Amino acid sequence: MYLTIKRVFDILISTVVLLVLLPVFIPIMIGLKLTGEGEIFYLQQRIGFKNRYFNIIKFATMLKNSPNIGAGLITVRNDPRITPMGGFLRKTKINELPQIFNVLRGDMSIVGPRPLVDKTFSAYSPEVQARIYDSKPGITGIGSIIFRDEESLVSNASIPPHEFYNSVIAPYKGALEMWYQEQKSFMTDLKIIVLTAWVILFPKSNLVYQWFSTLPARNF
Repeated sequence: MYLTIKRVFDILISTVVLLVLLPVFIPIMIGLKLTGEGEIFYLQQRIGFKNRYFNIIKFATMLKNSPNIGAGLITVRNDPRITPMGGFLRKTKINELPQIFNVLRGDMSIVGPRPLVDKTFSAYSPEVQARIYDSKPGITGIGSIIFRDEESLVSNASIPPHEFYNSVIAPYKGALEMWYQEQKSFMTDLKIIVLTAWVILFPKSNLVYQWFSTLPARNF
C-alpha cells in the first residue's frame, strides 16, 4: 500500500510542481544558454532502484569537463568549475528541479536516497550497497538534509577531499540511508519534504534531529 500511495503522490506532486515552476524554468534556461558554456541540462549516469543505472537530469551548473578537473566528482566551496549561474542554482537547490522529469518517468521518487555515481557509491560498505536502493532514489532525502552543507564540510576538512568523503561522510551517509530503509513511511516522507524546505530557509537549523530522534549519532 505504501508503494502505491508513494507513486501516486510522486506523480501528483511532480505534475503540480512542473506546472507551477514552468515560468521559472524558462528564464533559467535562457540564462544558462547565455552564460558559462551554454549548456542547459546535465545528464549523468547514476545508480538507481535495485542498483540499476539511469540518467539523472539536472540544470547544468559546472563546466562540462568538471569530473576530470580539480577535485573530480567532489565539489568544494567556491569551486572554480561552477558556472556564473551555477552557484546560485546549487545553493538554492534549483539545479535539482529538472529531476521532476525523472520522477514522472518512474526513475526516481520525491523522497529517497540520493542516486550516486559508481565512484561515490563504492565508498559505501557492502551492506549499505546491497540495501540502499531497495527504495527508488529521491530528489531529496534524509542524507540531503543532513549534508546540505557538504561542500563546506569538504572544503574545511583538514585532510584531502576524497579521503574526508570516504572516511567521514560516506559512513555516516550510509548509516542515515539504512535508517531511512527501516523508518520509511508516508509520514516519514512528508516530514522529509517539509524539512527540506525548512533547511533551505534556515540552513543552520537542527530541527531534523528533533523530528527524528532515532537518527544515527553524528560522528563529526
